[in-house]
Amino acid sequence: MLEGVNTEYYVILSAILFALGLVGVLIRRTAVLVFLSVELMLNAANLALVAFARAWGDLIAQSAVFIVMTLAAAEVAVGLAIIVTIFRKRASTNVDGLAELRG
Repeated sequence: MLEGVNTEYYVILSAILFALGLVGVLIRRTAVLVFLSVELMLNAANLALVAFARAWGDLIAQSAVFIVMTLAAAEVAVGLAIIVTIFRKRASTNVDGLAELRG
């Protein structure tokens, strides 16, 4: 089914997704949306890795995808816990207001 799709299309889609995630990180002011944008960027990197693994017929990149997925799951667990804690304390997750949390 996907045999006719060239690797370039996957890489282009990955670049578009990564750019959307980067724009989301730079523009959005809510921590949850910044968090989701980072996840979009990680998934774009995963898509590119899988596309290259498919093109080269090598499984090393797919192994890297599993590592990235594991790190993303850990990031979700820790990041959401931090965001929920901040929201409970401040009733807002605006990233501009979080600058005062610096040590």
